This record gives sequence, C-alpha cells and structure tokens, in this order.
Amino acid sequence: MSESKALRHGLFGLLLAASFGLAGCDEGSSALPQPGQPVEQDVAREATQPAVPNAAEHKPRLESLAKLGDQPLARRTLDIQSWQTAEGAKVLFVEARELPMFDLRLTFAAGSSQDGDVPGLALLTNAMLNEGVEGKDVSAIARGFEGLGADFGNGSYRDMAVASLRSLSAPDKREPALALFSQVIGQPTFPEDSLQRIKNQLLAGFEFQKQNPGKLASLELFAQLYGEHPYAHPSEGTPASIPAIGVEQLRAFHARAYAAGNAVIALVGDLSREEAEALAAQVSAALPQGPALPPTPAPAAPVAGTHHIDFPSNQSHLMLAQLGIPRGDPDYAALYLGNQILGGGGFGTRLMEEVREKRGLTYGIYSGFSPMRANGPFMISMQTRAELTDGALELVQQLVRDYLADGPTEAELERSKREIAGSFPLSTASNADIVGQLGSIGFYDLPLSYLEDFMSEVQALTVEQVKAAMNKHLQSDGFVIVTAGPSVEQQPLPPPTEKPVEQPSAVPEH
Repeated sequence: MSESKALRHGLFGLLLAASFGLAGCDEGSSALPQPGQPVEQDVAREATQPAVPNAAEHKPRLESLAKLGDQPLARRTLDIQSWQTAEGAKVLFVEARELPMFDLRLTFAAGSSQDGDVPGLALLTNAMLNEGVEGKDVSAIARGFEGLGADFGNGSYRDMAVASLRSLSAPDKREPALALFSQVIGQPTFPEDSLQRIKNQLLAGFEFQKQNPGKLASLELFAQLYGEHPYAHPSEGTPASIPAIGVEQLRAFHARAYAAGNAVIALVGDLSREEAEALAAQVSAALPQGPALPPTPAPAAPVAGTHHIDFPSNQSHLMLAQLGIPRGDPDYAALYLGNQILGGGGFGTRLMEEVREKRGLTYGIYSGFSPMRANGPFMISMQTRAELTDGALELVQQLVRDYLADGPTEAELERSKREIAGSFPLSTASNADIVGQLGSIGFYDLPLSYLEDFMSEVQALTVEQVKAAMNKHLQSDGFVIVTAGPSVEQQPLPPPTEKPVEQPSAVPEH
C-alpha cells in the first residue's frame, strides 16, 4: 500500500499507533538511534551496493564473521552538496547512482509548534495536502503516483512537517511524478468533505486515547514540562480545537508555513548535479513564496514534582522528564553516549540491569534525549505493577543520582563506543536513510560534515567529559514525574538478585 493510501485510509490507525508512544516529539518522538535521523521512519529500504558493470569483472564481496572480528562495519562516505534556490529554499543533495531512482524530501518548519492558539492546525494542513488538487480528488492523486511507480508520503510533528516523493529517475517517470508532487505540495485545494472525514478520524482517536493510560500520561507530562510553550499541546490537537478548524485557516497556514523560504529540500539518488538543481528549482517555484518562520522560543524551566492520573489498570505507567537540549548543542555527542549507558542502549544499560534484570519490575525501561529546535525533553519511561509504583520511582531516581555522581565506568564507555560505531553504518545504509539525514542536517542548520564529526566526537570522549555533560544538563532532583494507574496500597521493592523472584511484567498493557 502506498503512503498516500496509508494516510487516506489509515490516519485513525496512525493515531492509535501514536498513542503507544510519547506523543510526537519530532526527534523522538523518542531519542534518535542515530544523530541525524528524522523523527518519522521510512518503511521502504533498498540495497545500496554498487552496480556491477561487467559480471566477469565482479569479485565476491562476502566476508566471514571471523574475518570481521571486532572491527566496525565500513561507513558510507557521503559527498553532500548544498545550495539555495532562487526562492530561498535550502537544498542538500547526494548523488547515488546504484539504483535508477531518487528520493526527495521537503522539511518545513510547519509542525505543531506553529499552531498558535489553534492546536491541530499544522497536522490537519499536512494531512490534507494530497486530498485534492485542481481536477483531481484524493483517489486520482493516489492513482497518478501509483501509475508512475512513485510513492508520496507526508507527516506532521512538533517541530516539522514533511512531504516526500520516491520515483524512478528515468525522465518519462520522473517528470510526471515531479509535476504531480509539485501540484500536491504547492496547490492543494483542501476539499471540505475530506476535511470533515479526517476530523472525524481525529475525534475518534481522542476517544480511544481516554482508554490509554500511557497516552494520558504523555499528554500530562508535556503539559507540565512545557507549560505555555508551543511544545506543550499535542501535535494532533484537542477535542475542543479540531471541530472548529476551517478550510480558510488551512489555506492561510499553508501559504505561510509551506513557503519556499521555510523549506529544506533533501535529494538523494540517480541524478546529476544539473538534474538535481533543475528538480529543486521546479519544486521550490511550485511552493508559496515567503520567508522562513521565526525560530521556536526557548521554554521556561518547569517546576519539578509528581502528578498522578488515576486509571483502572493492573500496571502503572511511569514517566520522568526534564528539559534537555536543542539540536546543535555542542554537548550532544557526550549526552548521546552518556545516555546509551544510562538507559538508551537496551539490555546492558544501568536502568535495565537494575530495574528489570535484578528486580523484575518491568518489561523494559528506557531513557533518551530528544533534541529539537528548542530544548527537547530528556525522558525516562517504564511500566510496573501498580503496588510497586512508589518504590520503582524512588529506585529510578536513585540510579540517576548515582550515575550523575559517579559517571560511567571506563568499561561501559568503551562498550558503548563500540556499539555506536557498529550500528552507525545503518544510518546511511539506504537512500531513504540518507535523505532523512540530509533533511535533519538542513532543518537544524548542522554542518555538512555533521555525521563524520559526530562519530569522531563520540570516539574521543572520556569518562570525565561524559560525566560533566550529563551533570551540566540534568539535575537529579529536577524531574517532572507523571504516573498513570490505580491508587493502591504500596509494597516494598524486592531486593536485587541475579535471579529475581518477580519476573518481568508481560508485554506492556498499552
């Protein structure tokens, strides 16, 4: 199914899926597994090995695992080229001739942080892009892309909104696909019947949220963490705001937020520089004309404290957060590495070892920085048995205090460096991955050498530098805490052991 169909027929499903997460940080919407990866994940993956011009000259490229040993996988070197269109759009391009196709992604500073006093305006505008253009309804647009073997995608988050195109690079496919894409992003008609349908899907999603304690906890957490800041309200809007949004508001938002000067054009694929420049110029000219929107203001420091949502369930959701860093902060590499040791690296982290492996309190516990245009959150989340909520919270906070006081060990640091080096090649393993990296680099005004710089910084970090960065940006007593679950009599935690009496809770309820 194409992304256009997935959005048209499955927006409600996407809202349900979003309810399982932390409700729409851009970059994490969770902590990013790699430093430049955008919030949304591409489902399409493709091989990126060089084409073989002559089978007789081809040499086997398979290597045994024994030969690889502990050496990290080779990283793909990117020759990133950048320029600006006449209308003011920033362009980043990587030529990739391995496959006869290209990936195009537009990233706009048009996320929910630009909603103003109309929560959900950004999401509705983005969702309506491919619902109609002059002479074509949503079905005709979908058939147009599919008939060319092209794929359209879009999405809206807290910082950004995106629109993407994947197409074959042959001119007879590329040119009509690009013409249709340009019309969709530049001249949407916002048909009233489609708007009402999507509103109904959103309203149905809000009803579902009432039965999801994890989503309720996330909404409350962002409200308490950000207060009056634009990041405080949910990207999908609210039950009160959505019904009143009209077509004229969508048109005005599109004209302002989807302007060429507010766009980053990322392009990867089987194109020459000349072809890429022509393609970017065509897309840029199709957009409304206007400047970049003002930057997102910095949020005020929140008041630390605990907030409880009473909910009839067997488990309690626990979320702890404090303000982290904006994208581009010079301490990001140290914080990324430090968090991988604390709770971002899955099994083997401090939090997972102490909370799950030694005490059996949870199925999983995770932490992460989610840097955005302004200070994104640092978050820790888990589920546990309702009667152990207080003890689990105290344990997590003590583990953070101990980590900030002592820092990581040398062994933990070296292990995490190896893991990051080993997984880093996946961040540029496909054209879809690369176009996402380019979009983030351009959107957050990072240097073109950012990916290589990040790896070099990580590998050069010392225990003292990681400890200093974590203490600079986190306070052990600075957490905003939200719990959601039943109010029951609390029990003491079981003692730590290599074979805990309490086995980890089953798969989380929500």
